[in-house]
Amino acid sequence: MEKSEQLGAMLRPVVESLGFELWGLEYHSGSKPVLLRVYIDHPDGITVDDCGDVSEQVSAVLDVEEPIRGDYTLEVSSPGIERPLFTAEQYQQYLGSDVKVRLAWPEHGRRNYRGRLLSVTEQGIEVEVDGESFALPFGAIARARLLEPAESGR
Repeated sequence: MEKSEQLGAMLRPVVESLGFELWGLEYHSGSKPVLLRVYIDHPDGITVDDCGDVSEQVSAVLDVEEPIRGDYTLEVSSPGIERPLFTAEQYQQYLGSDVKVRLAWPEHGRRNYRGRLLSVTEQGIEVEVDGESFALPFGAIARARLLEPAESGR
């Protein structure tokens, strides 16, 4: 199990007990100190106080369980308008939307894609860029996020 999956399994019950959805998390072990970014969501939106409350509880769990060795920085925030996408269900929810995808390695001769999300399968996503569609496997996706309508150029 990857570290981000381990942390997600540990922190999901904490976030949900406070009435929020754990939208996703990013774990950056290469930064010093380690960075853990936790995204929370709620149908009524997220306030600064919500982030503070979740941060307090998540910090307490991390201090007791110690899944991260050494110093770390914890950030808790809303996914915002340009939501990062983490799961197949999240991609499915935004079919037809404009996305920006960065791959960990090149697929079809490139690592960056900016286009319309066409479909989601068990293996990955299909993105249309300039009239051409590209199948991108989940395993290759390093980062993906929605684009604001103004940024997508549509």
